[in-house]
Amino acid sequence: MDIHLGAIHYVYLVFIVFILALLIRRRDTTMICVAGIFALGLLATETLSGSVSGIFNSFVYATKELLGTIMIISIIVAMSRILIITGINEAMVAPLTRFLRTPAMAYWGIGLIMMVTSFFFWPSPAVALVGAVLLPVALRVGLPALGAAMAMNLFGHGIALSGDYIIQGAPKLTADAAGLPVSSVMEASIPLVIVMGLVTTVAAFWMMRRDQKNGTWRDGLVSFKGGAGPLTAAEAEDTAPVFMSANLRKGLAIAIPLLFLLDLVGMFALDLQGGDATALIGGTAVFILIVITLLAHRNQGLEKVTSYLIEGFVFGFKVFGPVIPIAAFFYLGDSAFTELYGSTLPAGSHGIVNDLGVALADHVPLNGAVGAVTLTVIGAITGLDGSGFSGISLAGSIAQMFAAAIHSGAATLTALGQVTAIWVGGGTLIPWALIPAAAICGVSPFELARRNLKPVLLGLAAMTVVAMFLV
Repeated sequence: MDIHLGAIHYVYLVFIVFILALLIRRRDTTMICVAGIFALGLLATETLSGSVSGIFNSFVYATKELLGTIMIISIIVAMSRILIITGINEAMVAPLTRFLRTPAMAYWGIGLIMMVTSFFFWPSPAVALVGAVLLPVALRVGLPALGAAMAMNLFGHGIALSGDYIIQGAPKLTADAAGLPVSSVMEASIPLVIVMGLVTTVAAFWMMRRDQKNGTWRDGLVSFKGGAGPLTAAEAEDTAPVFMSANLRKGLAIAIPLLFLLDLVGMFALDLQGGDATALIGGTAVFILIVITLLAHRNQGLEKVTSYLIEGFVFGFKVFGPVIPIAAFFYLGDSAFTELYGSTLPAGSHGIVNDLGVALADHVPLNGAVGAVTLTVIGAITGLDGSGFSGISLAGSIAQMFAAAIHSGAATLTALGQVTAIWVGGGTLIPWALIPAAAICGVSPFELARRNLKPVLLGLAAMTVVAMFLV
């Protein structure tokens, strides 16, 4: 593959370096993202008006891409508020406290439940279910909200999504691009997913406990009235009168998990995935919100339904506010660039990010060890757009090229690129991709990304070494 890199590619790469440096230094990236969008627009359109308009249009594009996630988070938060105010959540999670009695049990319990649920329904709808039910339990036994977000994130968007053994969307994309059977890629990914998952989750837990003991732990909570965390006593006193008997509270505490369980059955029976599965969860949450609000607030119920929805939407858009500019910039690395600026990239281009990955593969020596390192780097680069899935076909095609040169390791290299791309872009390192877990837990997605960074890098290094021996 001969891809010509132009000024747009190099400018994009320079801004990626700036943005990553600022994220590591815990600095805000909004301004540098806007500058990057402006620079890319200026190169693409060669007009000042086009580049200025591109800033706004890129924000609109990013918002449209993220809107489904914004909606489900906002609705779940709105529902969670009425559950907290009425005390239903207390009754709902009480039975679980006997199983999750320590921070360690809560971390691993939430993680494993999230992983199993995500295998069947993908992480986005799973995180809404798991977070709404288990977060209060985790907080009660001493697991920080950020620790719960890490567990849901690493086990769901990391382990479950990167292997994708049930739905098989990811291995099918990479296998088709590499010209391999799906089964061979899935089989090759098993040891890689195990190594990556074990190293990352154990490292994340150890670092969390170490920092808590040292007093250097940062909770990363999103602090404002109407957030996703539990209500304080003062906040509860400010609410309208709540009329609910203990028996009704207990009955609703049983009915709500059953409704979500029916959602899970419906997803499986109707083969609902991704956005369709999320929509089912969201609609159920709206239904629960309305019914409980009318029961709890009686004559004020009609007005309070709107009030809770407003609180949820305020939370959703406040959390996403700092994310939209950085998402807008990274979306330009993929299909957004052509949609906003037309066919201004070089002939044969498959998007800025994919072009950079192909160019890297064209300039490295071909052997097993270098091939493993290269596929890891390419997977990470293609994951920078925050999708995880947009670049895995490229990883498959490059893996095929390397395997042809070294006469072995096609399935392993393909699986390596797939697992890396999804761990990086599918929701553990890119802030807007891990918003579902961050928002449900009421923590900053940027702080969650920082906490995940070292464990995920350790996991990638260990997985790459293992892949070298398997190629």
